[in-house]
Formats: sequence, structure tokens, C-alpha cells
Amino acid sequence: MALLNFLGAIQQVTGSCYLIETHDKKNILLECGMQQGGDNENNHDDPGNNNNRSAFTFNPEHIDAVVISHAHIDHSGMLPRLVAEGFRGPIYATDATCELMDLMLLDSAHIQEKDAEWENRWRARRGKRPIKPIYVSEDAERVMKQLVAVEYETLTEVVEGVKVNFHDAGHIIGSAIVQLEFHEPNNSVRTLVFSGDLGSTCSPLMKAPSILKHADVLLLESTYGDRDHRCNEETLDELAKILEQAHQDGGNVMIPAFSVGRTQDILFHLGRFYQEGRLPQHTVYLDSPMAIRANAIYFRHRDDFDEENRAMLRKHNIQNADDWLPILKLTPTPDESMAINKVKSGAIIVAGSGMCNGGRIIHHFKHNLWRKECHMIFTGFQARGTTGRAIVDGATTVRVFREDIMVGAQVHTLGGFSAHAGQTQLIEWASHFENHPELYLIHGELEKMQILQSEFKKRLNWEANIPEQGDRIAL
Repeated sequence: MALLNFLGAIQQVTGSCYLIETHDKKNILLECGMQQGGDNENNHDDPGNNNNRSAFTFNPEHIDAVVISHAHIDHSGMLPRLVAEGFRGPIYATDATCELMDLMLLDSAHIQEKDAEWENRWRARRGKRPIKPIYVSEDAERVMKQLVAVEYETLTEVVEGVKVNFHDAGHIIGSAIVQLEFHEPNNSVRTLVFSGDLGSTCSPLMKAPSILKHADVLLLESTYGDRDHRCNEETLDELAKILEQAHQDGGNVMIPAFSVGRTQDILFHLGRFYQEGRLPQHTVYLDSPMAIRANAIYFRHRDDFDEENRAMLRKHNIQNADDWLPILKLTPTPDESMAINKVKSGAIIVAGSGMCNGGRIIHHFKHNLWRKECHMIFTGFQARGTTGRAIVDGATTVRVFREDIMVGAQVHTLGGFSAHAGQTQLIEWASHFENHPELYLIHGELEKMQILQSEFKKRLNWEANIPEQGDRIAL
């Protein structure tokens, strides 16, 4: 009998990680995500008080295989450390996810190296002991050698007696609903389905999540378990009004966005505004080297886009990404990024990180966040403990590079851009399971899980469990 251990993204949104022990002592790690927000940031006095630095609760050398649902760092970001500490097995993911992880994990390693370098300069001046990066670029490069690309809807053996099948989750390119089949010695088969991050109808490029009908155990994300997202067209109208108001106010617009997924959605919508003649700004800056490279991966996999929006691209005879938004300016180098600081009005600046805890967006804070004529638009989830969450919650100042900066810009939150399914979508997707499998809510904040738990009971008379950190169940 296989056992499932709940290790990460339990009553919180980041750090997805689940350990499966099979009946014949094989160990499969489902997800290996990094925690974001909370105690992980700016804890100078005690670098050990960082969950990403804490020891794994298992021995990486004893893991036989890893399965990854998609490339976002909160699902894959600890793979380089796992490899650095002795994991030598295969890592299964879809083809596009493998491409994106190649990009994102190397970028993450570079951030770890630079953050440690920056931190150690501060520590040296105060006589404090230096810290090491969580992992380095060499570790990320080793991950790439262990990746095994698997196509959607292709049953593949992970370890003896366990097979994986990936189904399109509609969240980002390559994202998957993970179906694991466990073949028991008595010839019975038990099925675990992990939703991964389920996509939303608000994502313009992605298809709807695949429908599955059978599972014995279902792990369901609950990021937005407490609410639904508004109609996408209403959100787009609101975005257009904000951009027009920013034009009239004479300031710039800052859009912090995740480099993979959200950035591509935003650029698609801005391109649509441009094609329709309702984009008043003179330049859209994409100030994220990783997002620039991710755009190329997205365009290579455009056959996986939603058919309606592929038709829109064909209608305008779009042959490459630049045709869709001609006023887009890519700024891959630091010098090109810093040149944006001279632009005081009429620009839209799309930059990472999506939760404002690093990346180039925080450099733009110094030149725009304090200005009342500027606007800041949040289009994605902001985890507790992040700078973005503080701004959304009404902070009057935020600390950037140990400097307090006033939040003078007009702040807007547009939930309709979420790439996560809302409450009704989650329940509707789960309702297709013909039996009511054992249901566990993961990847969500506790109060949102509790609301979704209540709705499952009310609408479907289905008991949803909320596991605790370290809980262990039999499959």
C-alpha cells in the first residue's frame, strides 16, 4: 500500500511538495517547490530562519523519481538543491515544462547567488558571518540533465508499478494535471489525481483544464477557494480605463508580473488594445530577461493555445510576437533597464517579480512608486509576507534595498487576470469525478480552504479534508 506525505503548500500557497512511498519501498517526490514570502525574505539576523534553507524532511539520495506539474518556482524551485544534496533520479514533466524549467531554474540560481553576494556585503560591514546561496547555477544545470519530457495523455512508468499521465491544466504552457496509477501486488490499481494549478477562463492563451472522471484520492488546489473571478471582458474594460486615466495623469504604469504565464497574458491583452486603437501609451517596456526568453518558448508552443485566440492572431496576420504589439520594447540588459528611469510619462513597465520581492520591478519603485501621477496594477496573487501583498493591503511605505519608499502611486488590483480557477470553477471541475474520491485541499491559505470546504459540503455533499503539515495517509 502506498503512503502519501503532505510536506509543502499545506495551508499556504507556495512550496508545493508531496512524498509518496510505494509498497515496495520506492520514493516519489510530487513537486519540489520553493516557499515565497513569509519568513523567507529580509531576515538578516537569522539566515537559518528561512524555510528554503531548512533541511529536507527526507533524504534526497533516497528519492527514486520526481514528478513536476509545471515550471513555476513554487512548484519546481527546490530541484537544484535536491540534486545538490544527492538526488540522481529522473524528473518527469511535460516538454514545455522542461523548456521553461531550464530557463527559470537557472534564473533562480542566479538570484540566489546575487542575493547572497548582496547580503554578505551587508554582513561584512557589521561583522556578521556570511551565508551561502541556497543553490548555485551549476546545481540548476545538473537538473537539466535529469529531466525526462513526457507528452500529454501518454502513460509513462515512473518507477516499477507506478505510472504517470499528464493532462492539460490550462494554467501556463506545459502545465499539467498529474494522474498517478499505483499497481498493487493483488493486481488492483489505485489512482491519485493532483490538480496542479488549474487554469482559469481568464487566461487568454490557455485551453480549459482537461476533465478527469476517476480517482481514489484527489489533491485539489484552493488558491482562490473563497471567491470567483469576475467576467474577463469587464476586467479588460477596467484595465483600459486605468491606462487611459494614467495617460491623462501624465505618469507611468507599473505592472509587476510573473515572467511565465502572467506576462504573456498581459502582453496579449495590450496587443489587442493596440490592434483596436485603444492603447494611449507610447511604449510598453518588457523589463525581464526571463520573460523575454519565455515569450519565445510560448510562441514555439502556440499550437497549444486556445483556438479562439489563435484565430484572433491569424485574423491580424501575426507572423511573430512583435507584430502583435509593435510598441513593445525589450530591455534585456541592465543598461537598457536603467534607461527606462529617464521616462517620466506615457510608459507601461511590465517587470518581475510578480510579488515584488525582487527583480527589476523594485528598481522602478524608486522612480515611480512615490509619484501620485503614476499607477500600479496588480494582476496576480500576492502571498503573505511579500512586498506586493503589503502594497495591496494598504501600506503607506515599503522597504526597498533598505530604503523606505512612499506608496504614492494609485494602486489597482485586477483579480480577473488570475491564471487560477476560482471557487465555482474548482467545484465544477471536481464535480466531473464520477465517484467522490477522498478529497484533500492543498495550495491555499487556511481561511480560503475552509470556505471552499464548506461549499463542497453545501453544493455536492462532499467532505473535503484540510491536511496539516506532515500528515500521512494511505492511498
